[in-house]
Amino acid sequence: MLASLLIAAVSGMRAMTPLATVANAARRGELPRGGGAPALLAHPLVSAGTLALAAGELAGDKMKTAPDRIILPGMVARVATGAFAAASLAPRRQRTLAAVLGAGVAAGASYLTFRARAAAMRRYGQTATGVVEDAIALGTAAVAVRVAR
Repeated sequence: MLASLLIAAVSGMRAMTPLATVANAARRGELPRGGGAPALLAHPLVSAGTLALAAGELAGDKMKTAPDRIILPGMVARVATGAFAAASLAPRRQRTLAAVLGAGVAAGASYLTFRARAAAMRRYGQTATGVVEDAIALGTAAVAVRVAR
C-alpha cells in the first residue's frame, strides 16, 4: 500500500505525473503481475500521451498564468489521478481501498504542497520553487514504482 500512497501524494503536486509514471512502468513491464494496473496503460500510445501531458504540466506550472492547484478543476484532476494511480499500483485485492485512500491523500497533498509552495515562492520565486517541486514529484513517483515491484 506504500507505493499507492506515495503515487497519490505525487498527484497533489502534479496531476499528470502519476499517470505518466504508471503508464511508462506498465509499458516497460516494471509493475508486478496481478496488480491493479489496467492492461491499456501498457499501450505505447497511452504511455506517450500521458508523458506528453505530464511534460506540458511540468512546463506550464512555471508560467505566471498557471492557475492554483486547489481550484475545483485542478482538485478534481488530482483526486481522480491520485485514486487511479494508487489503485494501479495496489495488489488486485486492495484496489478499492487504494483508490479511496489515494483520493484522500491526493487532496490533502494538494493543499499541503500549495501552501508550502506559496510560502517558498515569496522567497525563491515561481520558477525555482517549481523546479524543486518537480524534482520531488518525479523522485517520489520513481520510488513509488520501485516499491510496487
